Amino acid sequence: METSTTEDALLAGRVRFRQPRRGYRVAVDAVLLAAATSPPPRARVLDLGAGVGAVGLCLASRVRDCCVIGVELQPDLADLAKRNVEANGMADRVRTIVHDIARPLPEALGKFDCVATNPPYLAAAVADPSPDQSKALATVESSADLARWLRVATAALVPNGTLTLIHRSDRLDEIASHLARLGWGDVTVKRLPPAPRVLVRARQAGALQLHDSTPLTLHKPDGGYTDDAEAVLRHAASIVF
Repeated sequence: METSTTEDALLAGRVRFRQPRRGYRVAVDAVLLAAATSPPPRARVLDLGAGVGAVGLCLASRVRDCCVIGVELQPDLADLAKRNVEANGMADRVRTIVHDIARPLPEALGKFDCVATNPPYLAAAVADPSPDQSKALATVESSADLARWLRVATAALVPNGTLTLIHRSDRLDEIASHLARLGWGDVTVKRLPPAPRVLVRARQAGALQLHDSTPLTLHKPDGGYTDDAEAVLRHAASIVF
């Protein structure tokens, strides 16, 4: 992995973090996912596929009484996540472990009130992976495909828990089908025009119940962020489904 790093900021400087200079870089998806995750009081949250910890840091910055455990495949990214947590003074509430979700999560982790996840967007069969191995692992399904990713995520939840994920809009039907088969068929979708992305919230239900939430328009016609998007990306507003 690229060993040179940059120091960057999210939420107008509320969160500062280091990440590899080249390869996979944190994008607005992490902030959107954190904003869409709504933990109950004193919740335990699982950040599945934590990378350098951006989702957990943004969430813990907004929700002061939650505990976040990140799970990350790549040891170098997990090490950066640990350092980022310490730099933001959140080591008492946020931590990251190294684990491949192709294997069951460690039983010692217990169950979670919420799972937030940003799985690799591209199926291995159709992807043209980046020559950067770290970026390829972050963007293309490898040891765990989407079905496995969702199986691990839902299995980690308490019965009344909530799964929140961000993914490509053209894979929404696949996501909804997997969730329904897993017994998490209460699915609410928030579209993010003009980005080809969707936020998905899932709760337990025996059959698929697909709901559309009011879209969050990210960009104005001139390309700038809308006021609603600015409220989320700069001012740490939550996203309501």
